[in-house]
Amino acid sequence: MTSDPDFNIYQPQPLLIILSGPSGVGKDTVLQRMQERNLPFYFVVTATTRPIRLNEVHGKDYYFVSHDEFARMIEADELLEYAIVYNDYKGIPKQQVRQALASGQDVVMRIDVQGAATIRKLAPEALLVFLTTENEDELVNRLRERKTETPEGLKLRIATARQELKRINEFDYVVINSDYQLDETVDTLTAIIQAEHHRINPRKVKL
Repeated sequence: MTSDPDFNIYQPQPLLIILSGPSGVGKDTVLQRMQERNLPFYFVVTATTRPIRLNEVHGKDYYFVSHDEFARMIEADELLEYAIVYNDYKGIPKQQVRQALASGQDVVMRIDVQGAATIRKLAPEALLVFLTTENEDELVNRLRERKTETPEGLKLRIATARQELKRINEFDYVVINSDYQLDETVDTLTAIIQAEHHRINPRKVKL
């Protein structure tokens, strides 16, 4: 008895998962918890020119580089996308993403809303998830409580966040990251990724 080749319709495809949202919604914290759970994803490490913060680790949280080094990476076409975010550069190293996808791994990368739009143009089949808070007031409170900005910097982040919240319709899914509900947030994000792997017409990412 021979099998019907048309029956084997499910061909798993690696996903390019973009976790985005305004500053202060908890993107870094969510990714950290995903890594703590040893989930089977490749987590892209973003390059940035901003100063390292307390408890951050170079090469794990970000690649902290000088402006000169970042300029070299741009000139060498080593970045998938890059942008100025709050007066500092951030960019996604291209080779990391391509190698991980080629190996069949799902790739997760944290990126600002502006960068997510760029990735959607480069890879229309990318899975875009918008992370946010329950409401705008909660987001503003989180930004204030971080106390990592000057008064001018805080005003800029709040104004930018309010504009970014208006771009939610550019994404495929929205996940609410409520206070003290981190594990529930990760559960929801993981469920979205699992569901995407069971699509009849899978996303086929090309970069």
